[in-house]
Amino acid sequence: MNSTVSLPHINVDYFQELTGEIAQSEPVGITGIGDRIQALREEKGFSIEELASMTGFSTELLSKIETREVMPQLGTVMKLSKALEAAIGGLISGEGDKPYAITRMGEQKTISRSTTQGGQQQLYIYKGLAAEVKGRHMEPLLVKLIESSQKETSQHDGEEFIYVLQGTVVLELGSERHELSPGDSVYYSSTTPHWLTAKSDTATVLAVLYNQ
Repeated sequence: MNSTVSLPHINVDYFQELTGEIAQSEPVGITGIGDRIQALREEKGFSIEELASMTGFSTELLSKIETREVMPQLGTVMKLSKALEAAIGGLISGEGDKPYAITRMGEQKTISRSTTQGGQQQLYIYKGLAAEVKGRHMEPLLVKLIESSQKETSQHDGEEFIYVLQGTVVLELGSERHELSPGDSVYYSSTTPHWLTAKSDTATVLAVLYNQ
């Protein structure tokens, strides 16, 4: 009788080699998002008060984003990109100038991090995978989630796809709570109130954001 060997669903060591370690050190271009938001707001001729009215964010939060006291969450950037009529990728990692991008593992750039709205706690760090592409509407990112007890639900236009590479992820969609393990994935409309965090310590996911 032939015996069968049960193989694991996912090779975690492989994904560890793929993603590497997203360092806690100061990311490349970390000040860029606030600078780009301010520059685009001024280019459009909007005051902070007008942008606050358009997005529902407080003038205090917008001012802290522009002065780099707060590093905005991706959902916040997506909502601002809609109000400013800008591609989300241009705000996150700058406007590219190429028709395509091949990103080798050693070329992945840690482009920013996110904090709570008060700026006290870091929530995640992310690497851009297609910053060189011009006019892109999707934004693929490697995201290192950090366990957080401060829940800041996000809701905005667009769609999101999450694939878990390492660790356990807690995802709340509306009133439902889910735990995702390596190999699990989820696709959802960003108009559904959502919150994502590592269940314990850290977790790494591949995230693809779409906001046209």
